[in-house]
Amino acid sequence: MLHKPRMEFGYNPPCGDRGYELIRPREYLSDLHSALDVASQSFGSLWSSDHLNYSSEFRVECWTLLTWMAARYPGPMLGTVVMCNSFRNPSLLAKMSASLQHMSSGRLILGYGAGWYEEEYRSYGFDYPSAGIRIDMFKEGVEIIRRMWTESPANFVGAHYRVENVFCEPRPDPQPVLMLGGGGEKRTLKIVAEQADWWNDVMRPTKELKHKLEVLENHCVEVGRNYDEIRKTLAPRFFIDSSNKKAKEMAEGKKSSGQVIAGDPSAVREQLDELVELGFDFIVATFPRFQELDDMKLFVNEVMPYFE
Repeated sequence: MLHKPRMEFGYNPPCGDRGYELIRPREYLSDLHSALDVASQSFGSLWSSDHLNYSSEFRVECWTLLTWMAARYPGPMLGTVVMCNSFRNPSLLAKMSASLQHMSSGRLILGYGAGWYEEEYRSYGFDYPSAGIRIDMFKEGVEIIRRMWTESPANFVGAHYRVENVFCEPRPDPQPVLMLGGGGEKRTLKIVAEQADWWNDVMRPTKELKHKLEVLENHCVEVGRNYDEIRKTLAPRFFIDSSNKKAKEMAEGKKSSGQVIAGDPSAVREQLDELVELGFDFIVATFPRFQELDDMKLFVNEVMPYFE
């Protein structure tokens, strides 16, 4: 029987300024090369985030970066965390993902969500409907993607999208992993229960994560889905240093988002152990020292082996 690690890890480099890494626009590509040359030797997957711009910061587009990584690094899996449904018609995204799955020899994890950042929508000229309508559109988008990956031709008529006798060739075989993101308890987690291979959420306090998992399990019972079939994933920010005190100081002021794991390697292992006990077994990691890479290397050498 193949050994299954207790937890697996992917690396999510910055597409642009996230508020906790130094981004040097002129040196971005060389910094990215250096980070990914290290990460690709240890992490099983490389990830790209889907924001166009929070404001005026330097930022490259998600799918462009993903395909660049696919070509340059032929070994790791490739993921998005997560694609915004509103930015690309779901039928186009189904075709894009099927094509990348074929061209990358089956390495795609398609992370997909409803979208949330209003200012970004409006500045780029996208309509920003209510949360309920965005979830409706997301649900239809998931259905279209699944159909286009499996049916030839595919058809779908919904309130927001339609496809008619559409071919998505070459259809992906195997299909990309479909990872759905979001923690909305009434509707989003029900869609996860119905359709997702993996579920992704932001880092939250343990009590909140436990509650989200209970809600997801209840939805699985309701729709007749095996809860254990869905892989549970998180995307925390790591502030790690050989000095526990220094790591905590690095994280000060960065905790408002609730997405931080901070400490020396032992403390980080303990926090990750708590997540394993809850049922999470995959982490999409980010690290603030984008140029120095000492935090990533410390994590690779003193945290990751513990979970192998």
